[in-house]
Amino acid sequence: MRIAIIGTGYVGLVAGTCFADSGNDVTCVDIDERKIRMLQAGEVPIYEPGLEELIKKNVREKRLFFTRDLPEAVSNAHVVFIAVGTPEGESGDADLQYVLAAAEQIGKAMKQYTVVVDKSTVPVGTADKVREAIRKVTNIEFDVVSNPEFLKEGAALDDFLKPDRVVIGVDSERGRKVMGELYAPFVRTENPVLFMDTRSAELTKYAANAMLATRISFMNDISALCEKVGADVDFVRKGLGSDRRIGYPFLFPGVGYGGSCFPKDVKALGATAREFGLELDLLRAVERTNERQKKLLVNKATKHFGGSLEGKKFGVWGLAFKPKTDDMREAPSIDVIEGLIGKGATVVAHDPVATHSAKRVFGDRIRYANVPYEALEGVDALFVVTEWNEFRHPDFERMKGLMKSPVIFDGRNVFDPVRMRELGFTYFGIGRR
Repeated sequence: MRIAIIGTGYVGLVAGTCFADSGNDVTCVDIDERKIRMLQAGEVPIYEPGLEELIKKNVREKRLFFTRDLPEAVSNAHVVFIAVGTPEGESGDADLQYVLAAAEQIGKAMKQYTVVVDKSTVPVGTADKVREAIRKVTNIEFDVVSNPEFLKEGAALDDFLKPDRVVIGVDSERGRKVMGELYAPFVRTENPVLFMDTRSAELTKYAANAMLATRISFMNDISALCEKVGADVDFVRKGLGSDRRIGYPFLFPGVGYGGSCFPKDVKALGATAREFGLELDLLRAVERTNERQKKLLVNKATKHFGGSLEGKKFGVWGLAFKPKTDDMREAPSIDVIEGLIGKGATVVAHDPVATHSAKRVFGDRIRYANVPYEALEGVDALFVVTEWNEFRHPDFERMKGLMKSPVIFDGRNVFDPVRMRELGFTYFGIGRR
């Protein structure tokens, strides 16, 4: 099958590469000339484990191509995916200008029956708007499909190649048949393809992310209560997670959620509800909890150091919003570091892959360490903000020797509180005794 992917961001690159790896001819389109040149040269502008190798393989085997020429890519395609950005608007709603601009260009370039697929995260009713934008500029037959993505950064290839489920919103049997054939290689182990109407598919994406964000904020509320009553959130988490109706995923307390999906999608779902005169109070509470949680470590540090952080030096381990990605969008580290700097402290930070992304956020206002221990030299405390595996078993004696004072604010409960105190550290976790 010949496929065109409009947009070479995170979703577009992963989808295009995985479709190519299952034998399709895929052309990825982007207006960014520099990015296209990079991809044509085998360089990948984002960090995602395994993606660079898979791109190079499919480029070498001439199934995956990159271009700025949208009309040529679309005119030869059976299926066209729209995977452009949907940035947050002023009122929290999703900005659809790039989606609708792409739809119009697709309509003008189509030469045959085409299935146009919304892969971008879009609010309910977007498929109707895309259909209208295309119909204005062409008489050629087409179908519009909603196919939301459920990729976890850091595990995106596995999520795409071996999905829990595939959600497809489609309003015609012809479109359903094409999409079923396209996804057949990825669901051979009988994981379900859930066909539904386009509006239900669009809402499913937002509802799923809002549910996961709610779990995180709920556990962060529970962690705050644990600290008040003298309970340990790790025991509470195990008690909850062992209930099969609840399960363990997303029950880890910490310094809040971030990334490109949860913050934006929670706001967009709330904005959609308000359009219809409905206020989702629970989602507002989820957002408030998350904002509070991002300030928690700085508040703990301010209290520990007697109300002032002026002149203090702090190390930060972890900048990306989660491990196995270089994504800094809405990362809790931004709130932590801005809070420390705002109170007169200096910061030296380390992240295994996100330093280049962090430099676009902080510039030269902080120092960047090439290795974790370099971020500990002469610091008054260490802040652990992202739970990279390489932070879990460090040389604690070496750490103590480097730090001015052995104080740790652990925003991901990476370390065991009892052991840390036995080793001579002053330790602050999230909801831990």
